[in-house]
Amino acid sequence: MMKLLVAAGFLGVNFYIYNFLATAEIHPPRASFASFPLDVGGWSCPRYEAMDPKVIENLGVTDYLICEFRSAENPLPIGVYVGYHQSQVGTEDGGETRIHPPAHCLPGSGWNIIRSEDVPLDLPGLPGAPAEVKRVVIAKGDARQLVYYWYQERGRVIADDWKKLVALFWDRATESRTDGALVRFTLPMVRGDEKAADQAFHEIASQIVPKLPSYVPN
Repeated sequence: MMKLLVAAGFLGVNFYIYNFLATAEIHPPRASFASFPLDVGGWSCPRYEAMDPKVIENLGVTDYLICEFRSAENPLPIGVYVGYHQSQVGTEDGGETRIHPPAHCLPGSGWNIIRSEDVPLDLPGLPGAPAEVKRVVIAKGDARQLVYYWYQERGRVIADDWKKLVALFWDRATESRTDGALVRFTLPMVRGDEKAADQAFHEIASQIVPKLPSYVPN
């Protein structure tokens, strides 16, 4: 209940800021994900994957990376998604460019959340490391996957949706910036082996995360 009250309060503040205090947004320079390397530290992705234009429009994403990385030790694909939003505001036609919370999207794709927790993550290149990120176990029938995700925005790493909302409103008012990204790693769990999936995550993330600031400005 308290989180809802806080969110409602900030929505009111946000309305005031947007209508009376907001200035033109700043869009920091960044590299396109089309230049993101497909081979990193023994991991390789055969090709960039493309989203349907209607999906891109629905998500409100400006640029994105979708790749399935494998290594000699980890032949099963690890899904890497980074969706960058240059601006996270409502559009004149009533559209929405804010990042969609993964916790809302996963059930819609047929996966059920079995367990969700905030965990510390300390990796080179991760803003504010060690930072809290989401660690989620999901299930569809007998299949299990381990998902790590976080919001990487304007030099912050944020795990929770309501904290992201607070930071978004504050930075819009004080820095004229609302840009940010959703970073997500999806790992198969062979025979329910969470330990192996965790190890694979840390191995691939240690290669991917240090490269992100060029594409997701701090």
